[in-house]
Amino acid sequence: MATNTTNEELKQDEIGRLISADKVEGTAVHNAAGEKLGTIDNIMIDKPSGKVAYAVLAFGGILGMGKDRRAIPWEVLQYDTGEGAYVINVDADRLKNAPAYDESGANWDDPAWGRRIDDYYEVKPSWTLTPAD
Repeated sequence: MATNTTNEELKQDEIGRLISADKVEGTAVHNAAGEKLGTIDNIMIDKPSGKVAYAVLAFGGILGMGKDRRAIPWEVLQYDTGEGAYVINVDADRLKNAPAYDESGANWDDPAWGRRIDDYYEVKPSWTLTPAD
């Protein structure tokens, strides 16, 4: 996972409006005030629709240890090319109070958990909750 990725390095794996998933991971996430909230730890893709559903945001901790993680609906993130970061209109306190992410991945199998995330960020899911065949 890239952690100190420069804009030039990002551009090497971009094709027009597309970017490879490994270049998204490690990208900074700021709030609207420009405060760094954390970095993208992973992206979660809905298998039936093929759409990115969530970004997993890692924040807090010391030297990579004890980081908290929260799933953020992909549609609330906007990429700022000037900053080389994703921007979300959420402050650090609201982020800390978001539905918790289970490191074991158990949350992803619970459609109710996904609905709680979408409700928390006041978005409609852009993906289907229908299980993959």
